[in-house]
This record gives sequence, structure tokens and C-alpha cells, in this order.
Amino acid sequence: MNTVTIVLLIILGVLIIAAVALYFLGKKAEKKQAEQQEQIEAAAQTISMLIIDKKRLKLKDSGLPDVVMAQAKGFMKIQKLPIVKAKVGPRIMSLICDEKIYDLVPIKKEVKATVSGIYITDVKGVRGAVLEAPPKKKGLFGRLKK
Repeated sequence: MNTVTIVLLIILGVLIIAAVALYFLGKKAEKKQAEQQEQIEAAAQTISMLIIDKKRLKLKDSGLPDVVMAQAKGFMKIQKLPIVKAKVGPRIMSLICDEKIYDLVPIKKEVKATVSGIYITDVKGVRGAVLEAPPKKKGLFGRLKK
């Protein structure tokens, strides 16, 4: 066997090992996410709130409590999160919004939100108002086609 064949077999072996390792790590992460989702749903409650502002901010700029900052892992500290500033009763609070519903959250409107701790998981309009996502912006190629 020549050296090219040996190198290709070694690369193939490394790729197979990496694929198997990623498969098992993915399964473990999926189980962990399912457990976390169950905990979020168990602690969820519906609250009426007035949305003041929403932005994507780094954790240190978000205005969240210091306890949240202390519990955050390394990557979470530099990642931008969808933060919603809302008036809940007499208090103004900063809450973390679910990425799936961030576009549905209206600004300067009252909504009924399902909240679990400081995490907004669902949002509905008050008095039966239907919340609609704003139209998606066209990218560079979409504008060039037009």
C-alpha cells in the first residue's frame, strides 16, 4: 500500500470516530433540553404586561439581576440575547424572550405572556388581539432580484 492510501484510511477513520462522538453528544444534549423544557413548563404562569422595549443585548448590558450574571456560563456572557423590557404591575422588569417568539412581541402594547422565572415562553394579545410578525426584510439577493 502506498502512503496516499494510508493517509486516506486514517482520515476516514478519524471522520467516522468524530461522527459517532457527535451522535452520542447530540443525544445527550437532546435529553438535557427535554428535561429543561419540562421544568420551564412546570413553572410557567400567565402574566399581563406592557412591553416597553425589546433589543438583542449582551448579558452584561441587559439589566438582568446579578444572580443571573453569576450563574451564566462562559459563552452566554458574550452572546447577544433577546431582552424585553416590560412593565409588570407597578414594576419595570428586564426579561429574556424565547428566540421563536421574539419577532411576535409588539412594542408599546399590552400582552398576556407566559413567563417562567425571567424567561418569556409565549405571548398573546390582550382582548383577543392576534399578534402578527412583521414582514421579513429581504436580503441582498432579494433586493437585487427586484
